[in-house]
Amino acid sequence: MVDVAAKPETVREAVAACEVRMRSETFRLIQKNRMAKGDVLGTARLAGIQAAKRTADLIPLCHPLPIGSVEIDFHPDAGERRIEIEGRVRTTGRTGVEMEALTAVAVAALTIYDMCKAVEKGMTIGRIRLMEKRGGKSGTYTRRTKG
Repeated sequence: MVDVAAKPETVREAVAACEVRMRSETFRLIQKNRMAKGDVLGTARLAGIQAAKRTADLIPLCHPLPIGSVEIDFHPDAGERRIEIEGRVRTTGRTGVEMEALTAVAVAALTIYDMCKAVEKGMTIGRIRLMEKRGGKSGTYTRRTKG
């Protein structure tokens, strides 16, 4: 584990994104809240929040952080038959929250898959990526493209 004890505490924020692609039928069932397991996006939001808070338990050498806030947003795109997931994590600390944001969107996507797999096993999860981060010694990073 990297020693961060001497680093100053600063406000840290990270935004990550990923997507789940599916058939039109699966997309419609999610939008109409008709999946047998219940509210897919509501459950995925809770799973993503929980995952961000448990990142240090899941990823070796990741520092446990006092998470200030976690936001999970979904951007459905019927034309592309996909749901884009965006996770934003904030804290005040000595190390960044990039891993927490990435873990949040990955687990939210896995939750969508789990809740919909009875209808479609061929869904794909992809394009997990850091979109931006702020705070700390390295400053601000913003991905140049949405992709």
